[in-house]
Amino acid sequence: MTPLLQVEGLSHYYGERAACLDISFDLAPGEVLGIVGESGSGKTSLLNCLSARLRPSAGRILYRSASGEILDVYGLSEAKRRWLARTEWGVVQQNPRDGLRMTVSAGANVGERLMAIGARHYGEIRASAESWLERVEIDRNRIDDLPLTFSGGMLQRLQIARNLISHPRLVFMDEPTGGLDVSVQARLLDLLQRLVTDLGLAAVIVTHDLAVARLLAHRLMVMRQGRVVETGLTDQLLDDPHHPYTQLLVSSVLHP
Repeated sequence: MTPLLQVEGLSHYYGERAACLDISFDLAPGEVLGIVGESGSGKTSLLNCLSARLRPSAGRILYRSASGEILDVYGLSEAKRRWLARTEWGVVQQNPRDGLRMTVSAGANVGERLMAIGARHYGEIRASAESWLERVEIDRNRIDDLPLTFSGGMLQRLQIARNLISHPRLVFMDEPTGGLDVSVQARLLDLLQRLVTDLGLAAVIVTHDLAVARLLAHRLMVMRQGRVVETGLTDQLLDDPHHPYTQLLVSSVLHP
């Protein structure tokens, strides 16, 4: 099967410091890849490079579009990259306020993405927005409310609806459960797991929480100081880590 995403020799430097160094991997359609590691390991910089928000210093990213065309992401014009990000990709940020427009209604936040890809019928856009609010467990009666009136968990669910309403093929998630209470995290994880499965989404998820990684990811990459030190199927890697750093990470987080 042709990969959905091919990453070849990706590196990014901040001055002389390598945030991520010579990273290569393939992502299959419908596969969920978890990127784990402690703070400062480079996982968020890698995610930003993958999602075309941070131009890498070296390497390239190839993406197979819905039409079957192989696109060199950083060989595209800025306008074409933005179009790709609005149509076939989604980005769920750790702080949902960074991924939402806080001064417009919940419905406008969700429907705006449909308008960005050409939808113009107000009634259809509103109906789709209502449907997606319900799908992420937000009462459709909140459609005209401002996000400022929502709780943290609701904001994250709203951001997810905003990203998924246009049926992207690939979603990038940065610590999607970070900063939420444990009970809210559990509900959000259950929702994410259902949506990823039901929609057949491919996803790249950055998290420091190995329990989140175990639940959502098919495969893991462990990063340390900008490098990938170990990769493998999620359960195998977490149950039998080989690299000393991964062993330390697993023992400290899963078995404190």
